[in-house]
Amino acid sequence: MYEHNLQRTAYNMTYGPFGGIKGRDLICIQSVDGMLMLFEQESYSFGRFLPGFLLPGPLTYSSRTDSFITVSSCWQVESYKYQVLAFAKDAETQEMEQQKLGSGKKLVVDWVLNIGEQALDVCVVSVNQLLSNVFVLGERNFFCLKDNGQIRFIKKLERSPSCFLPYLVSGTIVNTLIGSHDSILHVYQDVTLKWAAQLPHVPVAVKVGRLQDLKGVIVTLNDSGHLQCSYLGTDPSLFQAPKVEARDINYEEYDSEMNKLQKIFKEAKKFKDIVPKSGKNEDFALVVNVLPDLDSVSQAVDSEVTGEIVPSVTIKVTVKSNLVKSTFTKLSIHVEPPLALTQNKFVLELESSESKTVTLSAFLKGNSPPADLEGCALASYSIPTGAPRIAQCKFRLPLQLVCFPVQPSKTASQKLTVDTNKPPISLVALFPDFADQTDEGQLNALGFQLLAGSRVTLLASKTSQRYRIQSDNIEDFWLITKELILRLEEHFRRKNCRDFACTFSGPIPLQEYFELIDQHFELRLNAVKYEQLLSERAIQFRAIQRRLLARFKDKTPAPLQHLDTLLEGTYRQIIALADAAEENQASMFQTSTKLKSATQLVILLISLWQKLSADQVAILESAFLPLTQDNQELGWEESVDASVSHLLKTCLSKSSKDHVLTVSNQLSIPMDTNRLKKHITVLYDRLAKGGRMSLNMDLDSQQNIVLPGKLFDTYLPVPHSEIKECNNG
Repeated sequence: MYEHNLQRTAYNMTYGPFGGIKGRDLICIQSVDGMLMLFEQESYSFGRFLPGFLLPGPLTYSSRTDSFITVSSCWQVESYKYQVLAFAKDAETQEMEQQKLGSGKKLVVDWVLNIGEQALDVCVVSVNQLLSNVFVLGERNFFCLKDNGQIRFIKKLERSPSCFLPYLVSGTIVNTLIGSHDSILHVYQDVTLKWAAQLPHVPVAVKVGRLQDLKGVIVTLNDSGHLQCSYLGTDPSLFQAPKVEARDINYEEYDSEMNKLQKIFKEAKKFKDIVPKSGKNEDFALVVNVLPDLDSVSQAVDSEVTGEIVPSVTIKVTVKSNLVKSTFTKLSIHVEPPLALTQNKFVLELESSESKTVTLSAFLKGNSPPADLEGCALASYSIPTGAPRIAQCKFRLPLQLVCFPVQPSKTASQKLTVDTNKPPISLVALFPDFADQTDEGQLNALGFQLLAGSRVTLLASKTSQRYRIQSDNIEDFWLITKELILRLEEHFRRKNCRDFACTFSGPIPLQEYFELIDQHFELRLNAVKYEQLLSERAIQFRAIQRRLLARFKDKTPAPLQHLDTLLEGTYRQIIALADAAEENQASMFQTSTKLKSATQLVILLISLWQKLSADQVAILESAFLPLTQDNQELGWEESVDASVSHLLKTCLSKSSKDHVLTVSNQLSIPMDTNRLKKHITVLYDRLAKGGRMSLNMDLDSQQNIVLPGKLFDTYLPVPHSEIKECNNG
């Protein structure tokens, strides 16, 4: 063990057998001011300044050519021989073992290649003793060079890269892993994309290693220090069937075996559903228990809600295993943002007939009401045969987590009325956790103040079988309306009343719903504008930098002609645009949550209005709630427009001519929302005229059915693992 106290600020380093030394490696450290400092174990060898240096860049060493390769601030790949570095010094200079200001002859570069962009990283892969490749990752392109500076190929990247790793597979085949800022890992073989996988974080470093007997493990690290080991594909089968010895064929034995197999086939054909039914699993149990009372001391951390104390509720998740041998169980709990958990992932080691309980808390983190109070717990484990299994348990968080009782409001701009076929129930009995038992005025009126929303008032009629919900915002109706219907159904279910039903006489608040769609779409357009402006200012910033660099490198000093002022102004514009884009992104997330709440409210009102079945409600939810996230490639508006258009031209069509599906395969952001609003209005009108949705289509027509987020064929694949569901404990 040895250490060196650096007198210069280090930027990066590399190592290798510099000068052809065998049996040990030397270290080269590049400082921020462009000095290469070389160390041989515990002694300092020498230091050299790179010519024309302004800013440090990536650095690596090529053992085949015994040279250092770096990328300068002029966007040039430069190679320096080690022997040139070693002899480029004055004979009279005696360097001490401590690092001092280096002085020497002018370094001569071995070769130079201008790549025209800033490099993120550079790496050398030695194929054999006669061939090595230099890989350079730029901001927009991926370069492969020969070790003499000639270009082998250039690959233009579609996404902004964050890190890369070239590695030798076999022979002369080199694969390259490239991580991007949208959390996607690409696998390239030369210029051919072989695979792409989604990562849970943005990688800043990636390596390929071997963990115990598992080869090809991809290790990624993000900027917050989270290390993840991933694996692509499945374990290869190394089993080789032994050679079969020749023997006489026993036809009677074969006939008996064939008859047994045919009986098994006939039994299997009796089950029409190819998807395995989820049943009770006695070997593994997953139970979620949400405590009825809020935490006495709130566990909320980093909440954006202002002005109120953010409550939290405790969730206990119990996992029990009755498997023969111990198993590692990965437990993950998910709630819909802006709700958050104090911890959402656990790894448990369970012995046979052992149970473990983990405790966590849920709270409102974002500054907007959630669109759903339901959560899900997933436990993944393996049975003794090695097959993977998944246990799932859904739960519902209490309404108290996102609102608190207030005085009812007599005035509101939006009102909804829900009819029932049973006498009205006292609101004190329905909402005992919000009502004051001693206040007789709360028998027919309750007020709810959402933590990050408006006030919602619930009124129960004294003479008719109606309940009225009123508020100033349409999106705030959803949670209270859904909770009211759930509690009414639970109340009459306990009384063994099976004919209870809720209805809605209208009108559906489409105009207010369309205003939310316009707000969401406007924020998406703003995101596109900010991205374009940032790109333009970044190009301008780089152009000014190049001109300033040329002025600074000029031997004859020339006036800057206010280029420094222009550079500073452009930099401030970039920072202001980035802040505006970030603020717009936060606003778009809040509006997306409001739009989801309003969408679920509209679907609920339509189902109560037209008395739709559960299957028809599921079709509406799959059309209006796609499993997509708003980005520049695909957003909510174009996804919903395609799904609604499909419904209008299939099961809700007026004539057979409408069955011709003309939806474009390529979805892109529309110019405006007029087409979408028109299609939603047509859907509303056709449902009002008695139209019904169904997935039962003629198989000969080879049409597609709409499922959440994608278009699937009329068959479903067999899943690789069984999914077990259980109710909330």
